[in-house]
Amino acid sequence: MTTLLDLKSSVLRQVQRSQSLRSRREPPPPTASSPLTHCPDPLPRRISEESVEFFERMNAILQKQENMMRAAQAECQTGACTVPPPQEHVDQAFIPDRISRTELDLLYEEAVYTVVNRVGVPSPEHVKSDDELFAYLLKVFDMGEEEHEIILQKVQESKRANFSLRVSVMKAKNLMAKDANGYSDPYCMLGILVGQSPRETEEKKERKFSFRKRKDKLEKRSSTKEVLPARCIQVTEVKPETLNPVWDEHFVFEIDDVHNDLLHLDIWDHDDDVSVAEACKKLNEVSGLRGMGRYFKQIAKSVRANGSASSGSEENVDDFLGCINIPLNEIPVMGYDTWFKLEPRSSASKVQGECHLILKLFTSQRDTALSKKETNVSIHKKLLSQIVEYEHAHVKREPYNWNGQVSPPAWTVLTHHAVQTDLSPLQQAIIRWQCYSSHHRTQRVCYSLLLRLLRTIDAEWDPPAVRGDLERQLSDSFRLYTEHCLCLMKNMRQVFPCTSAAAITRYELMLRGIGYMQNMRAFKTVCPLRNDLHLDITTAIKKGTAEWYESLITRYKPEEGTLEEQLKKLVQVIDAACADVQRAQNIYNKLFYSAVKVDFFSISYRLLEKQVADDVNVAMERVCGTLEQESSRLSQTMGETIFELFVSLKILKGFREFLPLKDAKMLALTGFHNWFKSSIHKWLQIVHDRSCDRIRKAVETDKLGPLQQAKHSSSAVEVTACFSQVREIWVQLAWPDSAGAFIFVTRLTDNFCSEAVCYSEMITHKIERNQLGRDHKSFTVQLCIALNNTEHVRVFLGHLPRDLDWQGVERAMEESCGVEGKEQVYKALNGQLFNMDLDLQRETKRLITLLTDKMLPELRRYIQHISLSPDSINNDDAVSPLMKYLQDTMVILTENLVKENLTRVLQSMWELLLRMILDTVTENRGVQVEFYNRFQYTVETLLQFFHARGEGLFLEDMKSGDYKVLDEELRLNKCSSFELIEQYYLEKISHQKTLKHTRYGRISVKCYYDAPEQRLTVEILHAADIIALDANGLSDPFVIVELCPHHLFPMAKSQRTQVKLKTLHPVFDELFYFHVSPEQYRHRFACLTFTVMDYDWLSTNDFAGEAVAPLSDFCWPGRPNASAAGKSVQPVILHLSRSKPSEKPIMGMLEARVGDREAQEFVRRLKEIEKSMEEE
Repeated sequence: MTTLLDLKSSVLRQVQRSQSLRSRREPPPPTASSPLTHCPDPLPRRISEESVEFFERMNAILQKQENMMRAAQAECQTGACTVPPPQEHVDQAFIPDRISRTELDLLYEEAVYTVVNRVGVPSPEHVKSDDELFAYLLKVFDMGEEEHEIILQKVQESKRANFSLRVSVMKAKNLMAKDANGYSDPYCMLGILVGQSPRETEEKKERKFSFRKRKDKLEKRSSTKEVLPARCIQVTEVKPETLNPVWDEHFVFEIDDVHNDLLHLDIWDHDDDVSVAEACKKLNEVSGLRGMGRYFKQIAKSVRANGSASSGSEENVDDFLGCINIPLNEIPVMGYDTWFKLEPRSSASKVQGECHLILKLFTSQRDTALSKKETNVSIHKKLLSQIVEYEHAHVKREPYNWNGQVSPPAWTVLTHHAVQTDLSPLQQAIIRWQCYSSHHRTQRVCYSLLLRLLRTIDAEWDPPAVRGDLERQLSDSFRLYTEHCLCLMKNMRQVFPCTSAAAITRYELMLRGIGYMQNMRAFKTVCPLRNDLHLDITTAIKKGTAEWYESLITRYKPEEGTLEEQLKKLVQVIDAACADVQRAQNIYNKLFYSAVKVDFFSISYRLLEKQVADDVNVAMERVCGTLEQESSRLSQTMGETIFELFVSLKILKGFREFLPLKDAKMLALTGFHNWFKSSIHKWLQIVHDRSCDRIRKAVETDKLGPLQQAKHSSSAVEVTACFSQVREIWVQLAWPDSAGAFIFVTRLTDNFCSEAVCYSEMITHKIERNQLGRDHKSFTVQLCIALNNTEHVRVFLGHLPRDLDWQGVERAMEESCGVEGKEQVYKALNGQLFNMDLDLQRETKRLITLLTDKMLPELRRYIQHISLSPDSINNDDAVSPLMKYLQDTMVILTENLVKENLTRVLQSMWELLLRMILDTVTENRGVQVEFYNRFQYTVETLLQFFHARGEGLFLEDMKSGDYKVLDEELRLNKCSSFELIEQYYLEKISHQKTLKHTRYGRISVKCYYDAPEQRLTVEILHAADIIALDANGLSDPFVIVELCPHHLFPMAKSQRTQVKLKTLHPVFDELFYFHVSPEQYRHRFACLTFTVMDYDWLSTNDFAGEAVAPLSDFCWPGRPNASAAGKSVQPVILHLSRSKPSEKPIMGMLEARVGDREAQEFVRRLKEIEKSMEEE
């Protein structure tokens, strides 16, 4: 592992090796290998086409992720159409065995027997016709008419089914209060009344039945049994002190005549503590028909006899609370589960309230071959399976979405059979689940049906009711269905594709079903060891994902072909994996997590990511090995393939953000960029070469015409588009390693800068070649466009720090290499950008120079016109030709230049005009004042023109540099000679104040003024560090002191000190007196000059230096030097200087005034000093 010190050293070495653009300020001589060498000849068409195709392919690669997302959305939208789901292929082990013909015949007999022995009132959805039911059964069982007749005759000759009635007395409400406490102690007595004649039925309508009142009618019936068993009388428990009793007791009665018998129930109020049920049990039987008529009364008396001595009294008989009479032939097929209103015994009885009963008829004995050897559950299951198979086969529309609904004949047969065989709701729910789930393994049904069946089982679940074979069969059905679903999960990509909304809906329902099933009480009871369903689902997902990836490898065969072909096939494999992961994240994961709480995305992604990483790692090791060989070169197509492979891997790696945080660590693709480090370096060189080709082609084809709503041409757009694509390449790379990212960013920045500079150079060359033969306006327009092109590119590259995330690179380098690394990154990258900006400014100035050079002859002509115009012409007329020319030029520039370039061109024109006027004025020194006034007016007019009332150049920018020089030149030329001389001394005084230390030494003086005497005393004390002007390394200095300027002090004579031989540090200590009036010292330019000379007795004296001191420092009232204590003031140290007078513009002006004696005398004296300096 690279240590932090090694990383820091390598990065700093890279920074030091980074080439500066400033070293390329002057373009190198063209070489054949230079990709951006300007070539005037057209490029081969093939190269330019290759570059265009290259960037088109790059654009497709850069948009790959976006295209994948669009494809995923389109896939979901396509899936919204009614595309049927694919077939759900399953293993043969899941397909149940078909029933034999013999078994079908027996099952048919069972179905016919059910139809023949139908009882109960059919519901509206039931079929009432036997013929219609027989016709339906013929189709279901594929039975012939003759066979049907034989079986029907057999059934009709067989023994009729014996029926029983199951009565559940649940509860009652709102009963009559019979006791003094406001309550009753209710109980029920119920039994079956034998069949009645039609006449008796009519009488029943007139008067309600009561067991106590029916004894005479029962005795007249000769067909009634002589003995009524006591078990036919059933009694509930007594519920004390309530008007809303809850019994929840269940009774079964054998029925002799299911079509004529009647269920009768009485509710009584019990008035004793003796059990009615015990009294009922003590009656072994009631003999004779007369007993049947009064058996309730006997039971009541028996209770009294056993419970009380006064039981013989009729007053102690229980109170009647109401009765219910239900003919058995009025009970529906599915039975009753309802509230029945209590009826009185007669019109005089007063009763109230309701009683909740559940009634159901069923067969207690069936005379069929199948019922004698198999259970009712098994028979009903076979019958339902046969009907379900037939019904599903005849579903015409979307059979895969069948909700299990059967036809009325089927429903009629199944309902009667379930009722007759006394199947409980739970048993029926289990049978339906077994049949439909088994049938689903061969013929798909709607998963919502299976989910609904599971919920029915869960709602009806009663563990004690499911034992033995039924429990085993339910467990097997759960197991088989689970294995079937796991098999479908394994093949989900083929069975439940995202392109089919129906398939996704089915998948969601399937997952919800399997998730619901594992939480069912029934599942936990019958499958106690099957508690690892989550693990099974995870295993199925992993196995399915692995098999799917293997199918991709088999399909694309990435191990075959050349190395480049292998990589291209790997790209296809990875793209398919990315699309699969996208589907997993967008669709499948939501289904799995909401239904079974399994993270499908994490499971499949981690597996795919690992397999892809392993395959790509092996391939990239071969690539690196090939590239490391000597003379190996990365071809363009190979580079494109490697980059596309990198992008595909990055897209796949990007999905890790959807993983839980704990799963996102240490994935196989972590650090995959290291596999590409060497190849990406070579790939960036290919990108640079293709960019150069593209830029060169853009310049060649550019007509230098403005684009719509823009002031630049097509090549600028093409160059920035090229830069944008290269920038996107870097964004797609998103290099995570800080050192590597810095190296790449440095290289990309260098490429961008060199390409931009070379583009501007090529544009400039093109303009230079095209200028011949073009009129001024069209050439100016093309120059403007060229300037705008360069500015457009410069502004685009100004965003490089943001586009290439320099701050991110700086932070990363700071974390890895410290503050020094951050500073090196900042210096290197900003240095590149700064140098590029200088180079572009250089090219911009070059173009502006071309523009101003074209204007130069006209400008000279107009400036000369101003210069030669006679004084009789007013200033406006003299300047107007120049201003009209500038106005016309300004219109062209404003229309064709962007604001930044317009400012640059105007600034250049302003500076050019200032120089031209300055040259003209300098060449015409010593002329009339009107000449300078005219040019002063010209400058002011130009100043306002270029300022354009704040829309043009800033006044602060314009009034600097050459403007100040010209303004000073004009001002001074308008001055008199004396004023120029005064200005000269003002400048010397100002310069003296700036001197701190000089190599010419210094002089110490003391000056004080006696105001009453108007006398200035000058005391020259000493000098130090005088320059050596003699051959012996020393000097013979003396000091000349005088009042200046001479025209202000015409009577003052210069004075001098004694000569001090052979010294550089002379001590003088001499006093000098000058008469100075207040009118003289009040001038700012009035001063004392101290000139240090070196005495030579054989030749002229040499100038050693000079210093000046303004009189205002000594003579003004209030100054210490101007008071009586002036002699005690501290000396003044004046530093000496040796400036050449000819360097002063004033000297030139005075020298040009040939007829002015004062000016010529002043110039002569200064020239003597300068000559002395030159002789040294």
